Amino acid sequence: MFNIFLSLGAMLFLFSSAGYAQSTLPESIQTESAQTEPNSQIQALSQESPAALTVFKSPSCGCCGKWVQHIHTEGLNAGVKNTAYLSDIKRQYQVASQYQSCHTAISRDGYVFEGHIPARYIQKFIDSPVPDAIGLAVPGMPMGSPGMEMGDRFQPYQILLLHKDGTHSTYAQIDAYEEQF
Repeated sequence: MFNIFLSLGAMLFLFSSAGYAQSTLPESIQTESAQTEPNSQIQALSQESPAALTVFKSPSCGCCGKWVQHIHTEGLNAGVKNTAYLSDIKRQYQVASQYQSCHTAISRDGYVFEGHIPARYIQKFIDSPVPDAIGLAVPGMPMGSPGMEMGDRFQPYQILLLHKDGTHSTYAQIDAYEEQF
């Protein structure tokens, strides 16, 4: 049992010392701490947010910050709300556990974008929403996806279309790093 805790501690040290636990958002991206109840956060979102997306994330998640940088660099306006209520937000937007990742973005129209989805696919969905869908998801944290860059390593992944009935279908298959841009 001690060896498990020791290994976990070593992994957390490596994770934080590699810079992944550090926020890397540029100052030009508005970051707001949202420690209020999740329902009031989301109600305020539709009334106040000039951004195309509002990203709900943990304040200490470095990969989320890198993903927001990607979104911003690719031309999407994304505001950030750091929160301790991520699971409540995911539940409210019907993101089942098998589709979850480390951050959740909500569009002005109420569509959900879960995880490390490339900006071009978010823009494509926003431009042409699918009628029975609640949004898109990249479950987990695939290596080489936006925000999860690790040198030249890349893990193929799927972008899932989340349907209102709780099912999913494949929206896009990403087999190479270059297909994300």
